[in-house]
Amino acid sequence: MSETTEIKETEVETTTDEKAPETAPKKKPLLSPQKIEILVAIFLGITALLTAWATWIGSLHGGNQATNYTKSNNLASEGNSEYNAGMQLYLSDLMAWNTMMDYAFDKELANLEGKQAEVALIDGKLNTYAEQNCSAVMLEAIEKMTEEMNSPFEVPDMMDGYFVEANELLAQSREVLEEGQRDNANGDAFNLVNVIYSVVLFMLGIVSNRVGLSAEALSYLDEAKKLLMPDRQTLFRLHKELAEAFKLKSEPDFRLEEL
Repeated sequence: MSETTEIKETEVETTTDEKAPETAPKKKPLLSPQKIEILVAIFLGITALLTAWATWIGSLHGGNQATNYTKSNNLASEGNSEYNAGMQLYLSDLMAWNTMMDYAFDKELANLEGKQAEVALIDGKLNTYAEQNCSAVMLEAIEKMTEEMNSPFEVPDMMDGYFVEANELLAQSREVLEEGQRDNANGDAFNLVNVIYSVVLFMLGIVSNRVGLSAEALSYLDEAKKLLMPDRQTLFRLHKELAEAFKLKSEPDFRLEEL
């Protein structure tokens, strides 16, 4: 009777253990390794496209920079040439004005001496000389002279007339140079973006390798757990079978005591 009661108690314990509540289920992660791999692949594609785009835009700005710098240098060279030409024209008009002053002085002397024929002759020479040796800027300034002025160079803004083309070319050169500088800054910015995208590509590659290895390792661990570590129901079933085997042999169950 005592053996039967012990066996019944053992069976009751095993059945109660079988009905024992299982541990709380583990929370599933927000993203599975497969979904993470898909997201990493999408980000890799987008980053690769952005890297190629940044490289192309940076090269485009670099070409525009070189073109604008070359154009600016050419315009600056032409502007300097025009400035030198304007300065030569100014010096020529200055010498012509000095000669005209000599004719004007001879004209005044002839007028004071009453030599009207000589006055008319000098006046004709003066007009002819002015038409042949004075620039358009000089002749326009002579017409704008007032009685208070001693020379056409005193006419306001008369000197700017010698350097109109030079100033226009130099202004264009400065504008193109500024545009080239903007292209240079934009090119540097896109080169920096290219470097950043390259680093992002490198990091995404590391993440994708890690995710792939971790997913593979987890799958192997799950298989090993299934093969090497049976679940609780299997353990209880083996426990029950072991108890029944000792019962049939009428031997004490030392393993159960250890458990």
